Amino acid sequence: MNIVVLVKQVPDSGAARTLGADLTVERASAGNVINEMDEYAIEEALKLKEAYGGTVTVLTMGPAHAAESIRKALAMGPDEAVHVTDEALAGSCAVNTSTVLAAALRTVNADLVLCGAESTDGRVQVMPHMLAERLGIAALTGARKLTVDGARLTVERQTDEGYEVVTAPTPAVVSVWDTINEPRYPSFKGIMAAKKKPVRTVSIADLGLTPEEPTSAVLEFSPRPPRSAGTKVVDDGAGGTQLAGYLAAGKFV
Repeated sequence: MNIVVLVKQVPDSGAARTLGADLTVERASAGNVINEMDEYAIEEALKLKEAYGGTVTVLTMGPAHAAESIRKALAMGPDEAVHVTDEALAGSCAVNTSTVLAAALRTVNADLVLCGAESTDGRVQVMPHMLAERLGIAALTGARKLTVDGARLTVERQTDEGYEVVTAPTPAVVSVWDTINEPRYPSFKGIMAAKKKPVRTVSIADLGLTPEEPTSAVLEFSPRPPRSAGTKVVDDGAGGTQLAGYLAAGKFV
């Protein structure tokens, strides 16, 4: 089974994040990490490889420094990587990104495309659907469990009420939540081996594409206002009434 895992380098969600002069996320000076949900996708790919054989390829679209996250991903165990990088891709929206990733996926002939259900910098959860539409294959999204039976995939799709069971033939795109497994830590041997694993770097011209204008952009922004002092309710016998009045004023009840 040829498995491709989409991995995105994102600013560390635990650190302050800002926009640059071009109103895109400032990434060059940020503490960048692998998108957390993608680590679960990597782990699931490795488990499938261990069970059924095949190869695991990491696919990243990002600037040159995204190579750091590629090597960290390879240290977990994948075999190789493809890095799509081009200055013309800076500020790409989800639509542009899906066009480029779909073109890159066509060059690797994947049986299964795995990715995180969302990225911590965008959180739009649309990429799996967009890729499936462009590639003409099924999208099994929000998986908390993935089962492979020959050329057929079955997932338990996590919902607010429980889960749904969904099936589709390969090839397919499957996105996963952090309930699906527990990602392994890279070993020292894995870290050293990652330095020698092949990483193919391609531009949009290599993929037969030309730069496109983003379909959406940030026009203006302002910092989050400082946190204001809360309302203190002193229970002098009428605390319940005061609390109910506060909740009603805020339309909580």
